[in-house]
Amino acid sequence: MRTKLFMSAAAVALASVSMAQAEDSSDPIIIPTHNWSSQIVMSHVVGQIFESMGNSVEYVSTDSQAVYESVRLGDVTLELEVWEGAFGPAFEAALEKGGLHDAGDHDAVTREDWWYPSWTKEACPGLPAWEALNDCAAQFATPETGDKGRFLGGPVDWLKHDQERVDALGMNFVVVNAGSASALWAEVGAAERDKRPVVIFNWTPNFVEALYPGEFVEFPEYVEGCKDDPAVGPNPDMTYDCGNPANGYLKKAAWDGMEEKWPAAYATLKRISFTNPQIAEMAKLVDIDELEPEDAAAEWLETNEAVWKPWVDGGA
Repeated sequence: MRTKLFMSAAAVALASVSMAQAEDSSDPIIIPTHNWSSQIVMSHVVGQIFESMGNSVEYVSTDSQAVYESVRLGDVTLELEVWEGAFGPAFEAALEKGGLHDAGDHDAVTREDWWYPSWTKEACPGLPAWEALNDCAAQFATPETGDKGRFLGGPVDWLKHDQERVDALGMNFVVVNAGSASALWAEVGAAERDKRPVVIFNWTPNFVEALYPGEFVEFPEYVEGCKDDPAVGPNPDMTYDCGNPANGYLKKAAWDGMEEKWPAAYATLKRISFTNPQIAEMAKLVDIDELEPEDAAAEWLETNEAVWKPWVDGGA
């Protein structure tokens, strides 16, 4: 009997230790923010979820490519939007080094590529084929680009390798990088007034297609290796002779130490999974409704409690 009582007491003690170990650290969870609206709002959404669980959260503005090294080293705790097309190589390089891991996919399916609003097709009717775009490059010329067409790309730190694609496919275009995502939307808005042809970098999920119906340019289909092996793709001498994945992933990444240090928050992170419409709505709250990111996050959480409460409570 004494042995049984001792074993029972030991089990209780062990359980108490385990429960203590399962409590999240009081140290702040460091969440990085970047330079596009959905990522900033999503970061605040998740941060506010963690705070509702009793966690402390800090936000730091971080380069969208260098962030994976920061996660790997534990300088930031996680990354909520790993887009395959833009950040897959940086994420995968950090994975090989160790220190961070894949914390699961969102339900959202992504695409990031050249895009044009619907009226552009009137000036270049062979679209969405990239060859047609090239044939009518003069329609996209600006004083800045001379007789070549202008492609307005995203900020330089998004590293889309658009110039490499232009060179590999022999396109009669010049890549000009916008300073911000809002500059891309401003360009489309300005072009709408006189139905001026324009081709920009765009992505989905995004609120833009609800405002400006359009299409992605269809480049040679993405094939594994076309961005790093000249033998893959239509140009045997150059890389980047393909489009971006048409059904790309959107992942979460986490520092390897997160699960041990903040087990409850980590379990919630693993369950978090946003859809295309949910992410588009987050961007709309800032870019159209002009809310501050933290206010947009609070509104999204209030409207979507049935979505996120099960992530915290452990349900599906």
